[in-house]
Amino acid sequence: MIEIIDLNKTLGDFRLRNINLKIEDNEYFVILGPTGTGKTVILETLAGMYKPDTGRILFDGKETLHLYPEQRNIGFVYQDYMLFPHLNVRENILFGLKLRKTSHEFMEKKLDDILKMLNIDHLEKRYPATLSGGEQQRVSIARILVLSPDIMLLDEPFSALDPRTKQEFQSELKKLHREFKTTTIHITHDFNEAFALADRICIMNKGEIIQVGTPDEIIYHPVNEFVARFIGCDTMKNVKITAV
Repeated sequence: MIEIIDLNKTLGDFRLRNINLKIEDNEYFVILGPTGTGKTVILETLAGMYKPDTGRILFDGKETLHLYPEQRNIGFVYQDYMLFPHLNVRENILFGLKLRKTSHEFMEKKLDDILKMLNIDHLEKRYPATLSGGEQQRVSIARILVLSPDIMLLDEPFSALDPRTKQEFQSELKKLHREFKTTTIHITHDFNEAFALADRICIMNKGEIIQVGTPDEIIYHPVNEFVARFIGCDTMKNVKITAV
């Protein structure tokens, strides 16, 4: 379980305020909110790129603030993929395993499995510049999953994909989550994307958490008008505003 307790973080004029979340093992958790509301800052703080001004972060009940990013066994997939342009697909995927000085036999087995699972075995010798956006995203996911992370963080993973590729990749992500059962935190500003993937959704605005619940709870029981309008219930019909 991931526990974020009373987390506050100020970056310039922006501030995360009193963030409290519990994310269960193997859960697909989506943080949903407008651009600039602090979603990525939460991911980067979990990953150890920022230290909270105040608050605690626990993984399975253990403090994490003293851990360097490489000690947290977290996989982070940014929206711009962050592939190494001078390495081909095979070399990109194996990069992390080589840093861990993994045996050749183990690397080859992991590579073969992940290439087939993501249907990118035919791309093994290609370079990032020759790949489509959807292909690059699959490679970036493969590079993380091959390391067997405890937690996977996805920062707007569909933002650069066309609608058809996005729909296909959503289905693939669901399948991968069922297969690997990796605890996943996915951020987006697209409520359709959130409802298609999430076990639970956290709605944020201006650095604060507004509501956490299942997709049905968010849709049918928004806590205020902001949530109702953000998820598209402009007419306010068939929804019940529920006090916090």
